[in-house]
This record gives sequence, C-alpha cells and structure tokens, in this order.
Amino acid sequence: MEHGAGDSKFTLSVAGGHLQDVEGRHSEGAEGTPDAPPPPPADVPADGRVVEFTTPRAKLIAEAHGAIHADLQAYPRALAAYEALRGDPEALAHWDMANYITMRKLGYNDHGRVHSFITGAASMAITELLLEAGVRPDIMESGVGDADDVFLAVILGTMLHDIGNQIHRVGHEAHGVALALPILDRILGPIYPDPFKRTKVRSFILGAINCHDLSPVPLTLEGGITAVADGTDITKGRGRKAFALGSVDIHSISALAVDQVVIERGRDKPVLINVTMNNSGGIFQVEEVLAPKVIRTPMSRYVELRATTRAEGDEQILRRVRLDGDHFVMDLEGGERVVTPVVDRREQVAQAVAEVLDAGTQGP
Repeated sequence: MEHGAGDSKFTLSVAGGHLQDVEGRHSEGAEGTPDAPPPPPADVPADGRVVEFTTPRAKLIAEAHGAIHADLQAYPRALAAYEALRGDPEALAHWDMANYITMRKLGYNDHGRVHSFITGAASMAITELLLEAGVRPDIMESGVGDADDVFLAVILGTMLHDIGNQIHRVGHEAHGVALALPILDRILGPIYPDPFKRTKVRSFILGAINCHDLSPVPLTLEGGITAVADGTDITKGRGRKAFALGSVDIHSISALAVDQVVIERGRDKPVLINVTMNNSGGIFQVEEVLAPKVIRTPMSRYVELRATTRAEGDEQILRRVRLDGDHFVMDLEGGERVVTPVVDRREQVAQAVAEVLDAGTQGP
C-alpha cells in the first residue's frame, strides 16, 4: 500500500524465522539517543519499520520503540507518558517478573517486555486507523479528552496489561490494576496537573488492564483496542521460546503455525487483521485467542478478521477463513464452504456458572 501521512500498517511476521516482525513507519529516534533504533537495512523502504525476530531481544524492543515513537509524534502528552513508562524501573521490573512466572513456572509464551512493546505498537496502529475513519473512542465521546488522551490511555493500558502475571496467572487482571496504580500516578501527575481530569483518564487505563483478557469484557473502545492488540501477538516468534522450554501443547504448537499478522486499513471496516498460517493448525490461535477479543469487545463493529494458509505449507485442509459476526466462514481446499460459530470457552464457562447460580436461587 502507498504510505502517506496518516497511513498505518503493522506487521508481525516470522515466516522461516527471517522475515520482519514489525513493519510500518520507521523512526530514526532522537539524534544521539542511545536506544534509538538503527537505520533500516538497504532492502527495506525508508518509510518502513522493521524488527527481525532472529535479532537480540534488545533490538526487537528498540525497533518496536521506534514504531511507537513515530506514531506518537503528533501527540505530546501520549509521547511524554510513553517515554516515562518505558524507562520506569518499576515497570521494567514488573515486565521481567511477569515473564518469569508465565514462562518459567507455567510454560506459557512471552508476557514480558517484548510482548509489551509489540502489543503497544499494534495498539497504536489500531488507534490510528480508528481515528482516521472518524471513530470517536470513549475518552472523546464522553468529553473527558481528545485524541492525545486516547493515545495516552491506550499505550499505557496496553503496555501494562500483563504485569499482574507476576503474582499469579489466576486473577492477573485485577493484580495488574493494583500494581499499575503507583506507576500511573507517578507518570500522569506532571502531565495532568488537574486531579479531576487525571483521575478520569486513569480510569480508562485501569479499565483496559482489567478487561484485556475478557474477564470481564471491556466496556470502552480503549479497552477493546488493548484486548485486540493483545490478541494479535500470536505468531510463532512469540511461541518458539515456550516450545523450546518444553511447553509442547496445542497452544505452543499452533502458535508455531502462524507466520504473520498484518494490521491495516480494511475495505468495509476501519481495521483489517490478516493472519497468515503455514498450516491449518494456526486456526486454533485465531479461534481461541484473537477472534473472541474481536467479537466480545466494542471493537467488533470496526474490525475485519481474515486468515489464510500459505500454498507452500503442509498438505492443506483449510484455505481461507474470515470472521462474519460471531461465525467463521471457512473455505476448504476442496472448494467446500463451512460456516461454524466461534467457540469462546470463557463465555461458555461464564454461562454455565450463571445457570448454576440462577438454578440455586430459584429453589425447588
């Protein structure tokens, strides 16, 4: 696609372990800044931002930083908040300890700094596409703030969403809210001298953290952006280390089947998320992780979701999938078309619990 002012395209790609992980606008960073991302390779367009998964973790984070920094150039409050967060010692420790618990103790995939920066960059691309399409997130719709405040709330909420994992995976959303409070108060104080507005903006950030895993579901568009951005980090670049550490299950194996996730402007809706798989096993990631975060959040009206398998992959059963409301429309390799509802196991559990509680209150 042509790249001009306001264009936004974000790509997670690890096909073969050598392609780009993050692609979109490139930022050279502040001149003389130690962690400013390096110039793009010679074969990468000057307007592209690139991260190679095979490079050291530090460079991966630096390149994601460059993408976020570029997206926030026109939003001084959001940029100031992001810069304060990415260097905050408490936040850095939270990310590391959340990663230690999830990866080393539970065998899950990355939930630390890399995941934080990657999802942060994805959330900025989604937010930009929504605003370009004239969508007014809740901060604007409620009169609390403007686009600058929206970007600020989304980047802070997204980058802090998983820090509660350091206490335990169970209840990590609520743990994250408690752990984020002192960080947010420290960062937001200088940006919002008025405590009335500061407290209102903070509520959107806390809501995004608390609802990112759909337990409970987000009620604001800002919370929906964080949830969907979190759901886009499903490529094998994220799952490879968990697999290498011995976590061999449907989650790690299916993650290895996802080569690429692209976020770009949709044809019928503001945001299009395209998932490319090297075999049909990747549909588990789409159905279990990403699709529920689209259909069960306020983002459902604004996101198209499609998944395809590479022709050169293993013997294929599934050729293409698209989300239509709360159903998948699947085109099989033999030409057949199958329509099936999205299975949201968390929703099933919630309904079962509600039915049991309802039965208990009715009596004999």
